[in-house]
Amino acid sequence: MPLSTDMHRHWTADDIAPQSGKRVLITGANSGIGYHAALTLARKGAHVVLVCRDKQRGEEALARLQTGAPGACAELAILDLASLASVRLFAQRELAEQRRIHILINNAGVMAPPKRLETADGFELQFGTNVLGHYALTALLMPALELAAAGSPDRPRIVTIASIAHKGGRIEFDDLQSEKKYSSMQSYRQSKLADLMFAIELDRRLRAADSRVISVAAHPGIANTNLFRSGDRSALSSAVRDLVSHMIGIVLNSEYAGALPTLYAATSIRVNGGGYYGPQGFLETRGSRIGEACVARQAMDELDAQRLWQVCEALTQMRFRL
Repeated sequence: MPLSTDMHRHWTADDIAPQSGKRVLITGANSGIGYHAALTLARKGAHVVLVCRDKQRGEEALARLQTGAPGACAELAILDLASLASVRLFAQRELAEQRRIHILINNAGVMAPPKRLETADGFELQFGTNVLGHYALTALLMPALELAAAGSPDRPRIVTIASIAHKGGRIEFDDLQSEKKYSSMQSYRQSKLADLMFAIELDRRLRAADSRVISVAAHPGIANTNLFRSGDRSALSSAVRDLVSHMIGIVLNSEYAGALPTLYAATSIRVNGGGYYGPQGFLETRGSRIGEACVARQAMDELDAQRLWQVCEALTQMRFRL
């Protein structure tokens, strides 16, 4: 399918239609892409929920947002995606309020810790947080998304953040938890491939159920975010990362530019369910021209996607009610 004229030009926050009346949940919204997406959507009139793991950092982010968007409607919610108990509690509180969710942005993530770490439930940290945490959260929040679908002319959206790193990923079904062998970057690539497969498979299932909710994915290119800079590393490793991070800030995407594909996926009328969007600059690493991103072959494998879905169901003990 040829890209639209809209995708051939630079795309900015000015292209976002007013978001008044919409309630948006963004995981990992205390910094980086999540924060800039939250700030932009708040300025456009959305009621934004900053879903954060750390209360202090979340409160600081909320204060920054309220300074940057005076009069904005925003709130903080605490959630640890590395704990299924936390996910369940968060969802229970959301559903008890009977409040609609018009846009859910699955943005939070862990990137390449040097040592193999585990979630509260014993899953490898990257797979457990990036994949299982968001799978469980989305499954539990579907009633709030369907409620929004029933009361709005716009179709609610689930936006899952993947990565160009997914192209080098492989779903190791016989070692999803990296128990036999741990490679920090390979485990990260696997988790981002799984995120993309989840987003596409979810949209297939939503279509089959005649739901008005759509599922899409986006990636930021290479952006200078805390996700890239964080981690428990040696002094030398941290120094190298700081240098590379500085170069990324000069040559590649800023945090704001990195948020543009997320905002595009969340708001553009040209987005299609099951789509995957990212910057169109050099090797999809940068730029404000947003368009359809390249998808690795395995991400389109329906049998693998169905198998991955079944694994997520079994590990989380949660099912989508579509």
